[in-house]
Amino acid sequence: MICGMRDDIGGKVTFLASLGAYAERPTRVETIETHYSWVFLTDRYVYKLKKPLRDDGFDFSTPEARQRNAEAEVLLNRRLASDVYVGVMPLTLEEGHKLSIEGNGVVIDWLVKMRRLPDERMLDRRLARGDWHYADVQALADCLAKFFAKAGRIKTEPTAYLARFRAECQASRDAFHSDGNPGLQDAADYVVRCIEAFIRRRHDLLLQRLEDRRIAEGHGDLRPEHICLGSAPRIIDCLEFRADLRALDPVDELAFLAMECERLGVRSIGPVLFRSYCRRTRDCPAPVLITFYKAIGALIRARIAILHLREKPVRDPEKWPRRAAEYLEIARRECRHLGL
Repeated sequence: MICGMRDDIGGKVTFLASLGAYAERPTRVETIETHYSWVFLTDRYVYKLKKPLRDDGFDFSTPEARQRNAEAEVLLNRRLASDVYVGVMPLTLEEGHKLSIEGNGVVIDWLVKMRRLPDERMLDRRLARGDWHYADVQALADCLAKFFAKAGRIKTEPTAYLARFRAECQASRDAFHSDGNPGLQDAADYVVRCIEAFIRRRHDLLLQRLEDRRIAEGHGDLRPEHICLGSAPRIIDCLEFRADLRALDPVDELAFLAMECERLGVRSIGPVLFRSYCRRTRDCPAPVLITFYKAIGALIRARIAILHLREKPVRDPEKWPRRAAEYLEIARRECRHLGL
């Protein structure tokens, strides 16, 4: 029975979606399914249960692996949201085959527990409503500049660094030729050609980032929906399960966030981010480098969008081609400013 419950993701989700699962006795539980997790939102807290998946670069297939990942998620995310990540909680099987959070029975899985942040203060919501304030963005910019100034540097081989960008191009080309319509395929091909041409012609600019020891242990997924604005901003949901994808140029991370803000209709946030970063780190990247990072970041997000069509079942199948087209248009726009 224990072995069966270890693998019964449906039973765990049903239990965690119920009001009685939680000691704080919430008035409601909202359940959200993501690509990698099930997320349960109560009045005050968020509980995350990883799906038992395994793929290139990560392994959540066993309870032990999910425990290690949960512990890494808490540790890494406390860098930018120290008071949000409560800790790792065991999901236990009690007598009578009843599930419990932090019970005395046999541990069959693990949860990450977080304090719930106010939805209305998340950056994506503030941008959508148009009620963001310069002071909040400046606080965010200062927070990120401090984080990147102190982040541990990562030694990266030049060949591997350039190969990483080329691999993103190839993966994106393959994804759109497999799952995209002809219009998306043509747009992706154009963006890939431009990015590959930039890597060939301006590899010196990219490799200078390595010589200057700029590659750092970053966040890896710096999107507006992961940022809670305020005088002390909180930034959550880093890419905890892929250390290689957290090894980034801070300019890449900031360009990605600026690109996402522009997608949501606000172009004035990027300059604020970079002013604080340059002042704190004395790193003043060439504008064309920022443009390159925006282009490849948009291409990657377009690929992630179109790959949702491979899910079974596909959630909201009409959404993902539209989202991919939106990102590809951003990438095309940035490519036109690469000076090729």
